Amino acid sequence: MAENVQDIKRRIKSVNSTKQITHAMELVASAKLRKSRELAEGRRPYFEAMIESMGRIVEKSGNTRNIYMKQREVKKVAYIVITGDKGLAGGYNVNVAKLVEDHVANKEDAVIYTVGSRGRDHFRNRYYDIQGEYLGISERPTFFNAKEITGVVMEGFKNGDYDEVYIAYTKFVSTIAQHAQLMKLLPISAEDLKPEEKDIAGEVAVIDSELTIMAYEPEPEELLGLLIPNFVSSTVYGSMIESAASEQGARRTAMESATTNANEMIDGLTLKYNRVRQAAITQEISEIVGGAEALR
Repeated sequence: MAENVQDIKRRIKSVNSTKQITHAMELVASAKLRKSRELAEGRRPYFEAMIESMGRIVEKSGNTRNIYMKQREVKKVAYIVITGDKGLAGGYNVNVAKLVEDHVANKEDAVIYTVGSRGRDHFRNRYYDIQGEYLGISERPTFFNAKEITGVVMEGFKNGDYDEVYIAYTKFVSTIAQHAQLMKLLPISAEDLKPEEKDIAGEVAVIDSELTIMAYEPEPEELLGLLIPNFVSSTVYGSMIESAASEQGARRTAMESATTNANEMIDGLTLKYNRVRQAAITQEISEIVGGAEALR
């Protein structure tokens, strides 16, 4: 019985140590989340307006000879997969990787560029063709990082190494809600960049009517040649910022849940410890009383 008491005490101590770690990680994630959330929410209006505006420019530009707008037979597809460099974030990393796997028709025809070691390890273990890996930037991405990734991917598309490019990231909705999304980057088409339906009836139609006539200076081909690389880089950067906030939100939620579970486990073990200890004391008293009775 005494051995059982000691075992329970060791388990309580072990769970309490784990609780201290998860609580500390929760506090760290909360501090990082505040900064990441402010950056994501501050940039989101620009991010969404940029995609919407680019879609209208492409739609009104007619047929141009820009290589990044050329639709061709899809034989090979590239994916930019944004995950974290660390785990303990619930389903954050797995959800993005699963989204890409569900979209891949044939593993042999997929090229992967990973941001974050978790995505790299996931696809490497499944023998995907990983063309590039960018580590140590998932929590604090910069526009320079986005331009570096974009330059490599756009060069591969331009050379015909693949015929489509998608980016998989996690959109930050709230601290407890993050949605994995897959967005087509190249080739650029007005259909893929159509804005979401507005709540106010007629708002989209009004904007369309205002942009029906466009005058280009310089010519559309030259203008799009300048706009498209910046647009793709900004889209990748916006996706990385959204993912950074989502990672911290997911980790905070996961660590908060782990801390709560640890507290519940400690309460259960403490109750069990008290019962076992009480039973041991009762048994000792019974043995003393029995021994005293036997000596009479």
